[in-house]
Amino acid sequence: MPKAKVTFEDIGVTITVPAGTRLIEVSERVGAAITYGCREGECGTCLTQVVSGGEHLADPSVLEDQVLKDMFAPRGHRLACQAQVLDGDVVVKPA
Repeated sequence: MPKAKVTFEDIGVTITVPAGTRLIEVSERVGAAITYGCREGECGTCLTQVVSGGEHLADPSVLEDQVLKDMFAPRGHRLACQAQVLDGDVVVKPA
């Protein structure tokens, strides 16, 4: 199975994960500061800046794309609960 590396710039931690892992899952494993309110119905709280390696993430789903547009999210930002790491190196930090 392909692997990828995710670095959380805010805490200086890099972790290798299987392809298809969502950023929020990685964040929970390493204790990064990406917050989320999905379980409380607050979609969009896990907005995350992709510092580099965005090409190594799966394309946004229709739902994610719409939420990002509704939030006026800056270019280079993704929802950590939706963004899946496919391969390569990805660097992120909380928005």
